[in-house]
Amino acid sequence: MLTPIKLFKCLADETRLRCLVLLHKEGRLCVCELTQALDMLQPKISRHLALLRQDNILLDSREGQWVYYQINPDLPAWVSDILDITAGQFSSHPRQQEDQQRLQAMANRREEAMGCCG
Repeated sequence: MLTPIKLFKCLADETRLRCLVLLHKEGRLCVCELTQALDMLQPKISRHLALLRQDNILLDSREGQWVYYQINPDLPAWVSDILDITAGQFSSHPRQQEDQQRLQAMANRREEAMGCCG
């Protein structure tokens, strides 16, 4: 069960926070899109995504060679409220704006992701 302590520990890590804010805005992203947006290596991103998945904050799905993540739509209302507020506040942070710009700069995002997810 997700407790406030577990949630806030997840949000306290900058990499996990950045992933969650992007996923909150975009709805669903491939691991490779997150690595591009956050400008980090895939193993680091995957490790953080796995922690979020373990606490049922994120869901993952495999489509061909891509692994997609999304925020669990069945989270309790209090968690969704906290994520909404957090994403809203963090969206104006310069680092988050850079992440969003890198993500949006990916032309043909699915084609660029080929070969790096799986």
